[in-house]
Amino acid sequence: MISNFNLHPILAFWNASNLMSLSWVDSLIIVIYFAFVIGIGYYLMRFTKTGEDFFMAGREMTAWIAGLSFVAANLGSLELMGWAASAYQYGILATHWYWIGAIPAMLFLAIVMIPFYYISKTHSVPGYLNMRYGAGAGMISATSFGFMTVFMSGINMYSMAIVMKVMLGWDIHFSIWVSSLTVMVYVVLGGLLSAIFNEVLQFMLIWLGALVIPIIGLIETGGWTGMVARIHQNFPAGDYTHLWRTLGSAQDNPMGIHWTGIVFGLGAMISMAYWTTDFLVVQRILAAKNLRSAKLAPIIGAGFKMMVPFIVILPGLLGLAVLPHLVGENEARLTGGHSYNEVLPLMLARYAGPGLLGLGVTALIAGFMSGMAGNISAFATVWTYDIYKPIHVKLTKNEGTDSHYVKIGRWCTVIGVFISIGTAYLVQFFASIMDYVQALFSFFVAPLFGTILLGMLWKRATKAGGFWGLFAGIGSSIAMWAWVKADPSALKIIALSEHAKDMAENMYRALWCGLIGIAVTVIVSLLTKPKTDAELKGLVRGCTEIPSEGDLPLFKRPIFWAGVILVIFIALNIIFW
Repeated sequence: MISNFNLHPILAFWNASNLMSLSWVDSLIIVIYFAFVIGIGYYLMRFTKTGEDFFMAGREMTAWIAGLSFVAANLGSLELMGWAASAYQYGILATHWYWIGAIPAMLFLAIVMIPFYYISKTHSVPGYLNMRYGAGAGMISATSFGFMTVFMSGINMYSMAIVMKVMLGWDIHFSIWVSSLTVMVYVVLGGLLSAIFNEVLQFMLIWLGALVIPIIGLIETGGWTGMVARIHQNFPAGDYTHLWRTLGSAQDNPMGIHWTGIVFGLGAMISMAYWTTDFLVVQRILAAKNLRSAKLAPIIGAGFKMMVPFIVILPGLLGLAVLPHLVGENEARLTGGHSYNEVLPLMLARYAGPGLLGLGVTALIAGFMSGMAGNISAFATVWTYDIYKPIHVKLTKNEGTDSHYVKIGRWCTVIGVFISIGTAYLVQFFASIMDYVQALFSFFVAPLFGTILLGMLWKRATKAGGFWGLFAGIGSSIAMWAWVKADPSALKIIALSEHAKDMAENMYRALWCGLIGIAVTVIVSLLTKPKTDAELKGLVRGCTEIPSEGDLPLFKRPIFWAGVILVIFIALNIIFW
């Protein structure tokens, strides 16, 4: 999910003293990492000759590789920094974005939606919309997604550069250009194949480096029980350590949200929209070697996703226990103190010595590069196949060769990186850029889920219904956002509570726009003519033959492992109730 991380508190520390310095061992670890990822791209270039190779990794990824890449594409530096900050601000409630805000959606993607994505042989989610609803819906989705990917990539880049400046004193231009050009080189050389293999490497590095904080932090605080006791001692007025107990009323929890916002806004709308329709993550699944592997990949990813709070949320909770004096954004700007948005680098500085520091910094860099590579490779695919190719065919009356589109894809990668660098520098002119990005997410991703799901499960959904449903969902989301900006009192109407914070508003706005999009799709579809069954073959349930898995042993069936993950998911929510 898009992280709740504001950049402007960090801008107050442009002239702050460095939090830490690198030894020669730390620097060597970082240099080796950069050299290694470029080497992977150079080696894999020989395996990326066709468009299928460059854009879809040849559709030869195993379930484990695709599953780890699926999770890693979402585990960028904004994820690491932002949700550690949110855990300090909202407590363990931030874990909802990893459990109910991810696991059910990932399992739903695996069991219900992947067969239609995979069997249709689409290169992208906008491509599926184009086949199901026509060029109008596909072009809306492709254009908005292309814009979001490079913008998010630039924000990721800039936030990482600021963190490296604050932590280590690195020049901001050095951080932006070296890291982004490294990503450009290995994606241009090896395409999605290179991005996936580097994402798996980066996933391992993130875990290896980020584990420093929770392990040493729990030792310092005396384990989970000791940490909880310290938090209650430091913040006796709030409950930061229960997932569900405080959600009966919006005024009883730090987020100012009712359980309906978490269950329906986050679990049923935003997370479903992100994990099932955002091409940044779905692209990794489409690279699987067969349908069974494609279905297993998000299930494997869900298993790892349940463990991510240990390295992302736990550092924020430990910060509440050992760094109780971090303040909010406005107070940090006024007093020169440290904001809770800096809890991760502060904790890293607290615990990491020579060697461990290099590993921790490399983990942060790997997180940035993983997120950026995911955005750039997805941008290249969507731009080439869903924007450039239709225009090229229409103007030239020629389908074009496979090698032509590979060349365009490589140029799109280069262009995407340089646009991202531009947006990285643009970020510094916005005081609350992440609020804007989260608004973009609710505008263009949340309304997409209902339209795609109806297209997969309901033969009666029509071309006009899909287009106007998507248009209405996006338009209503923008209208609600503008309404609250123009009249802050509207917040209690949108988010159902006067105690709601920004995060709660995002949840409810996504819920309402998603429901509006579904309603419009259904109404318009009932008033217009649907496609024939022959036209919907491979795209819709009832018109698509999905291979049976009845001949496989139970433990080899994706549905079995989805059930196992679901049981663990329910158990975790009960344990931390």
